[in-house]
Order: sequence, then structure tokens, then C-alpha cells
Amino acid sequence: MDTNIKPRTPIIMDSVESSQIAAIGHDPETNTLAVKFPANKRGISSVYHYANFDAAQFEAFKQAESKGSYFGQNIKRNVEAFPYENVTDLYADPAPEAA
Repeated sequence: MDTNIKPRTPIIMDSVESSQIAAIGHDPETNTLAVKFPANKRGISSVYHYANFDAAQFEAFKQAESKGSYFGQNIKRNVEAFPYENVTDLYADPAPEAA
């Protein structure tokens, strides 16, 4: 699903312990969630932005025991609530991560 999530700027992400998700970040000003997925077999990672994701939802995601399960149950299945856009092109390789 391609949307016009604003602004199309990189969001700083923190690495997470997950086999399905490499890093997550949030822009509270735009309620945008950033998710970086692990590299595929060709060594390419992808980054997606999800709209309408508020700070409380991001905190719940960060605190989830399983980031992959939380993502699948609460974000991926809710395309209407959280429209997404592939923004891999906005991120240098690798995507920005907090120090």
C-alpha cells in the first residue's frame, strides 16, 4: 500500500531483539512509526513508515516481549488504521540508528 505519509524524512531507530524486526523508531510530531526489517538473502534491508501510530502505541510496541508477534497482531493486520509506505530510499545503508 503506497500512501503519502508526511513528512518523508528519516526517523532515528533503535535496534531491537527480534528475528523479524531489526529496528524501530517513532516521530511523535507526525505519529509515524518506522520499522526496519532484517536483510533479505541478497543483503538488502527494507524500511517502512506506518501512519497514525501514537506515542502510547509506540511505547507498547517497545515494551512487547515479542516485537515480531506484536507487529503481526497489532500493526500488519491493521492496514486501514496504519497505512504504510516503503521508504527504504530515504535511508542510507544501514538506516539511521540511535547511538
